[in-house]
Amino acid sequence: MENFTKHPFLLSSPFELLPDNYLEAVELPLVHSRVAAGFPSPADDYTVEVINLQNFLIKDPDSSYLVKVMGNSMVDARLHDGDILIVDRSLLNRSIKTLTGNVIIGKVNGEFTVKRLICKDQKYYLQPANEAFSALEITEDMDFQAWGVVTWAIHKIKH
Repeated sequence: MENFTKHPFLLSSPFELLPDNYLEAVELPLVHSRVAAGFPSPADDYTVEVINLQNFLIKDPDSSYLVKVMGNSMVDARLHDGDILIVDRSLLNRSIKTLTGNVIIGKVNGEFTVKRLICKDQKYYLQPANEAFSALEITEDMDFQAWGVVTWAIHKIKH
C-alpha cells in the first residue's frame, strides 16, 4: 500500500492557519459603480459605502477559519502559494454528494491538504488541480477527515 503521508501532493500542500481576528477589523469602502471588464462606461456613479470584510466574506464566523496555501497542487483552480482561503466547517453538515465538486480542506493520515472532492465510479477522490499531481482515492482504511469547505480565496494580483 502506498504511504500517503509521503504522497507528493500532500507534502506540497500544507497550509498555515491564520489567527481568528485576521479579517475582523477590516472595513473598506465599496464603490457602487461596477467596473467594466469589457468596454469602460463613463456613465456610472461613484456612491460609496463601507463594508466589513468579515461580514461580507464569512457567513458563519463561529465555524469559519482562514488558512494560507503553501504549494502548487491547486494552481489550475487559481489557488496559488500564499493565497488566503476562507473555510467554513458548517458546510460539512451537507451530504457528501452535495459536497462533491467543492474544494475542501482534508486531513489524510495526519497531513492537511486542500483539494477538490470528486466522485467517480462511486468512489471519492481528493483531486489536485495541477497535472503534475495525481488524485488520491479516499478509502475506508485511510485516516481521512474533512475539515471544511473553501468558500473564498483571497488572491494577490501580481504587480
